[in-house]
Amino acid sequence: MIRYFTAGESHGQALVGIIEGIPAGLSISSEYINHHLWRRQQGYGRGGRMRIETDTVEILSGVRFGKTLGSPIALMVRNKDWQNWTEKMSVEGSGTGIEKITLPRPGHADYVGALKYGFDDIRNVIDRASARETAMRVACCSVVRKLLEELGLYIGSHVLSIGSAEIKNVSALNKQLHRLMAKGNAWNVAAEADQSEVRILDKGVETKAIAAIKACKKKGDTLGGIFEVIVSGVPAGLGSYVHYDRKLDGQIAQAVMSIHAIKGVEIGDGFENARRFGSEVHDEMLSDKKNTYRPTNRAGGLEGGVTNGENLIIRGAMKPISTLAKPLRTVDIGTNKTVKSRYERSDVCAVPACAVIGEAVVAPVVANALLEKFGGDSVREIRKRIK
Repeated sequence: MIRYFTAGESHGQALVGIIEGIPAGLSISSEYINHHLWRRQQGYGRGGRMRIETDTVEILSGVRFGKTLGSPIALMVRNKDWQNWTEKMSVEGSGTGIEKITLPRPGHADYVGALKYGFDDIRNVIDRASARETAMRVACCSVVRKLLEELGLYIGSHVLSIGSAEIKNVSALNKQLHRLMAKGNAWNVAAEADQSEVRILDKGVETKAIAAIKACKKKGDTLGGIFEVIVSGVPAGLGSYVHYDRKLDGQIAQAVMSIHAIKGVEIGDGFENARRFGSEVHDEMLSDKKNTYRPTNRAGGLEGGVTNGENLIIRGAMKPISTLAKPLRTVDIGTNKTVKSRYERSDVCAVPACAVIGEAVVAPVVANALLEKFGGDSVREIRKRIK
């Protein structure tokens, strides 16, 4: 089975990752991974860090002549900003004379992290809890994503809302998605969304979202939103209903919820379905005498924790980023006095980037369900079993 680990601090020397369980014979290149790293860095509302970093991956092991070997794959993404932090983030030394950060940001891991590990300097928490870590997650998961594409499964995403700017014409959106996925490839949705600065498919809502981010920046505030991830080509029968931890929807929800600032996940029309009658929710099954099909997909491709052959539809709700240029009140952990929080360089809105991260983290969950069902040590072997 596939699993991956990341290590590294936001302002440390580099982010590193190890992926194990990738079958042998998968074609992969740094160029492919770098494209998805680039996508993660885009989006209107990103902060100054994105002007410093140009994330590029170095493949250190597990690949020879462009093909995976079946052994662990090691990746590294260097932090260009490290040169400005070599003293503050030094691995060696005592840290004498380095300013300690004692003002936690409400909504961030600052306070709880310092409390948990007994730190008197929040910098220890800031640099690992930073969403910078997701660059390596995208790198690792892009390898898994490539495996899924080789097996006929594609992942895409788009943004549904940023702040109060949201797509309300669901009928028009569904027609657009149907057109983009006419060949059953969810990547077409991502490619179209990538043409927008905010990854919104509705031009009118796109304009409103950009205006909202501009206004938000002037106020020293931040904005969140909702994105949708789509996985196409998913065979029926992945996952299981027999035990709670084998339900695929539960595993997907955990993966998406693990992304920084995500506070809500739904599969299909999850939250809206809670307001409807059962007759308006469940996807009827029809037959053309050769195939069983469904005219709707409100379940988001999952029933009872098992895929039903429809596209997987996953949505994530991202809260506004907790670093505000106009700080909220907090308590200094050094003096126990109520003061204004500090400002750590950050984004105003990162929902478009979060959608790309959502695509990434879903990939290993789906891939593991696929391997559990079909198995195989090489891409060639797995492909034969799926056919």
